[in-house]
Amino acid sequence: MRHFGDAESADRPAPGTGAGRKGLKNDALGMFSSVVIGLASTAPAYSLAATLGLIVAAVGLQAPIVTMVAFVPMLLIAYAYRELNASNADCGTTFTWATRAFGPRTGWMGGWGIIVANVIVMASLAEIAGIYSFRLVGLNGLAEDRLWTTVAGIVWIAVMTTVCYVGIQFSAAVQRWLLCLEVGMLVLLAVAALVRVYTDAPSTAIHVSASWFNPFEVSSVKGLTSGLLAGVFIYWGWDTAVSINEETVDSTRIPGRAAVMSTVLLLIMYALVTTSAQAFAGVGSSGVGLGNTDNSDDVFSGLGEAVFGSDGTGLLLSRLLILMVLTSALASTQTTILPLARTVFSMAVHKALPARFARVHRKFLTPTWSTVGMGAVSIALLILLTSFSGNVLADSIDSVGLAIAFHYGLTGFACLWYHRKILTRSTRDLVFKGVLPGLGGLIMLCLFLYATLVYADPGYGATSVDLPLIGPTGGVTVLGLGALLLGLLLMPVVTRGHAVALKLQRSLLPRHLPSHTALDSASRYLPADSGSGVGGDWYDVIPLSGTRVGLVVGDVLGHGLRAAATMGRMRTGVRVLARLDLSPDELLSRLGDLVEQTAHEGGVGHGPGHLRPQADEALGVTCLYAVYDPGSGKCSLARAGESVLAVVEPHTGVVDYPELPPGPPLGIAGPPYQSTELELPPGSLVALFTGGLLQATDGRDAGLAQLSQALADGRRPLEELCDRAVTTLLPGPVDEDATLLMVRTRLLDRKQFTQWELPPDPAAVATIRAAVSKQLGDWGLDDLAFASELIVSELVTNAIRYVGGPIQVRLIRDRTLICEVSDTGHTTPNLRHAASDDEGGRGLFIIAQMTHHWGTRYTPTGKTIWTEQDMPPADGQ
Repeated sequence: MRHFGDAESADRPAPGTGAGRKGLKNDALGMFSSVVIGLASTAPAYSLAATLGLIVAAVGLQAPIVTMVAFVPMLLIAYAYRELNASNADCGTTFTWATRAFGPRTGWMGGWGIIVANVIVMASLAEIAGIYSFRLVGLNGLAEDRLWTTVAGIVWIAVMTTVCYVGIQFSAAVQRWLLCLEVGMLVLLAVAALVRVYTDAPSTAIHVSASWFNPFEVSSVKGLTSGLLAGVFIYWGWDTAVSINEETVDSTRIPGRAAVMSTVLLLIMYALVTTSAQAFAGVGSSGVGLGNTDNSDDVFSGLGEAVFGSDGTGLLLSRLLILMVLTSALASTQTTILPLARTVFSMAVHKALPARFARVHRKFLTPTWSTVGMGAVSIALLILLTSFSGNVLADSIDSVGLAIAFHYGLTGFACLWYHRKILTRSTRDLVFKGVLPGLGGLIMLCLFLYATLVYADPGYGATSVDLPLIGPTGGVTVLGLGALLLGLLLMPVVTRGHAVALKLQRSLLPRHLPSHTALDSASRYLPADSGSGVGGDWYDVIPLSGTRVGLVVGDVLGHGLRAAATMGRMRTGVRVLARLDLSPDELLSRLGDLVEQTAHEGGVGHGPGHLRPQADEALGVTCLYAVYDPGSGKCSLARAGESVLAVVEPHTGVVDYPELPPGPPLGIAGPPYQSTELELPPGSLVALFTGGLLQATDGRDAGLAQLSQALADGRRPLEELCDRAVTTLLPGPVDEDATLLMVRTRLLDRKQFTQWELPPDPAAVATIRAAVSKQLGDWGLDDLAFASELIVSELVTNAIRYVGGPIQVRLIRDRTLICEVSDTGHTTPNLRHAASDDEGGRGLFIIAQMTHHWGTRYTPTGKTIWTEQDMPPADGQ
């Protein structure tokens, strides 16, 4: 995919993972082109030619109604495609939707089912196209030669792959011409046959009867189910209209409508052609009769000459009928490449397949490696299957039905489960998002199980396999289930990255939020559903000195294992810096330095000026850090990036989004970070969240409005509010991680703390020692009196001796006993080990020995030295 010399590559990686952001050509197709592609993908002429005889053999004269009834499960699945596409117009279709609904493993199997079905069908259609190419020019001998039909099939796959590679609009234009010829000939055949039946009837002709449209006239249940099994799969392929959704105008609506319309048009076409063909040829087992087993693989070959005649115009029309089947196979070959390439492309974009398949042509805006690669795989499979025997190829084609039923059924169930939370919203949602898709999935499941049993009969198909512990088994079941089981074996390998990233992510996030005097808290973390999404969101609640608490949410750019590891590094860095009691703006500055240093270390070896920022996902991290003090009710905060904070006033319930000082993402050059301070009344609800929470809304403002509605009654339990916010904003699975942290603030009870103002007078030391001793006695903490008096005495003495100015002492009774001494100095005292002959310098060493923690934090007016002592155990413990 690279030009000669130093020219840039002809393709590039997909720029994004979301729907409409993968680099494909947006708005290239309209409704008409989508319907054309949906119809062409089913190969109506070839499907009828190869299947009508089988249906007649199973149900006789009821073939028209069985063909029509077979339409029902396809319509139900088409509704599932329509509703899922409206929620997420991703070209990965079943892979993406099943991943969102059930997880990456199930999604992988859905995508694998599409790959298996399409690759095998491409090999089959190419061989059919090769056969009819020779028949069209009268080379019937070559049409029976496997080598030449294989060569012709390879050529046709290469040609159709090239058409798909050149561009979606060129592909659609080719389809319009091919489909017009195909549909025109089918309608002409149907009308001519009916006219002959009622004007110049052949000996085989029978008049149309109402009994043909009564399924209860079928002689046996087995015959009915066999007919339905054959009839269902002649509708397969319309979902291509949805696979090209990212290249369609109004991608959330047009593709789904085109899918439903395609199935309805197929119903009309199949009903007309089946009825007219049966009326003309009958269901006899000889001549052109549809029950003749010699014609069961192509009922149109003899029927065309019988309807049109063999002289003059009739011969021309008979040749055009052969051309119709050829163009049908070619059109379906091309439109089979489209969904196959886009499914593989989407899987690669979401890291379920190698990244090489996620490249887009710079000019044509089509998947490059996915298109060419799947064409090459189809050619290889065609050569492989024809090398064994024609029997293996025939059974492989029959086995496609299992893959089709599997991925269609999975899509129906995915629609039901994906929308389960909103089914009660309206009757329409219940019917079209739940009942119809669920029923379609159930029917497909039954067809899958029934087909597996039918195909397992050693007498079914052309081959059988003697399986250990099972015995002789039909080759169709072995090939069909074997292909799906191969995907099951590959699944742990390709989904391992997602599972490891998610496990690492969850292990690095808090297992549970700690209870705290300052506030109550609750959180939600929603990992993305695809391997490309899991990674970089985190949240934390960090206990700080003086009963204060640090709150943080952040989002690392990038996805996967590296982003999860980077997130862990960021969270650790924030916790370490927070314990230094830094202000929010200073903490973000230090964290930005850490990010930049790490990025430079990752770029070592590339030479000056060749630093590669993408080497570290930490560059561009967004982070919101806040510190809440329950003693004053003030919250200071700063942000890196575009983080947003929601505050709900406790008395009025008004939701506000305070304007925060702007700050560049971490590691990105920009103005210095700036802290701001908010006054929070007790009971205030504060919501911190990452941008992923708003990803499903129509813009940022609409998302914030929905969040305001979810938080309107801020007095409800935090867990309930979290659930309501997530359900409102993210009703289904997500493309990007989303994090939500909610807290409800409290003020310290006046009985929990006391404080004193002291003059810088040495006589004040004795006064404060006595006051501290009395307060501890009132609290029942006499056991801590001696140590506390010593701590206060040492710290106040140092403040008087080295700083001067007013001094404040505060005692807080929390889970520990906290003692704080504040002064107007800005110099941090250092702990040192005094020599044996030193006369001083032992004060802080003694304090460190007698306390559990101690430290210094700076304030706008100076500094505060704090200590924490463990509380004595309660009686009986």
